[in-house]
Amino acid sequence: MTGPSIRKSYTDGPYGQLHCRGIYPGSPSRAPLVLLHMSPKSGRSFHEVMPWLATHRTVIAPDYPGHGESDLPPAEPAVTVEDFARCVWAVIDDRLGDMPVHLAGYHTGSMVAVEATLQRPGQVLSVINIGAPAFSKEELEAALEYFQPIPVDEAGTRFKVMWERILHHRGPGMTLQMAAASLAENLRAGDCYEWGHDAAFAYAPKYPERLSRVTQPLLVMNPQDDTYQQTLRMDAYLNNGRRVDYPQWGHGFLNAFPEDAARDMLGFIESHETPETPGSE
Repeated sequence: MTGPSIRKSYTDGPYGQLHCRGIYPGSPSRAPLVLLHMSPKSGRSFHEVMPWLATHRTVIAPDYPGHGESDLPPAEPAVTVEDFARCVWAVIDDRLGDMPVHLAGYHTGSMVAVEATLQRPGQVLSVINIGAPAFSKEELEAALEYFQPIPVDEAGTRFKVMWERILHHRGPGMTLQMAAASLAENLRAGDCYEWGHDAAFAYAPKYPERLSRVTQPLLVMNPQDDTYQQTLRMDAYLNNGRRVDYPQWGHGFLNAFPEDAARDMLGFIESHETPETPGSE
């Protein structure tokens, strides 16, 4: 899709510089949309879908501390989802000011979107969670074990396991080139690559209750990925929201089917805003 190109910027945050991708239309007529990535990825996850989302609005995709091109946080105390949300607001303040925004998160990003909404409820118009898992205690213990960091060795075990997992979990339409780009994102934080998962799993036990506090319109998009079954349990916690299942999609759907994904996302957020001029970059 042709249109305004993705521009990169940096914001000073609590742990150093925060990197952000953005599309800034010349005359936006709709409220901005902020895209929040999973772990251990970055805003690059939204590279293909951003142009489809930015037809009438500014769209930005920040990288959390320790992800993508953002600086690493310190090892202690461990970075949290609450920290990620505060850093997202630092980027929003810098790039967008105090205008109302829509938030859309994917997996870890779903948790960050919920926490960011609770931190500044008056500035959020609507929320999208792509995957909203309610983990059992046993499932969470298994996930913590599964995502233990793998030491670097001469056999390349860490990289082989990463690649095998990406191929195992990839959904329809996710090409090998997309899988390779996903692998590259995993490598950016070096030995700290699992800090984002650690933050998400620490937040996971309270995530359903935190989500239940969100009073803004909330859409849960549930693709057929590794949190599909757990997301089915979240209905009881939806205060002002609904779940839509996408059994035809899996990991990589934002890159494989960007026009279709953008259509559904925009259909939701446009039903919860009035036309306005949110300003420019």
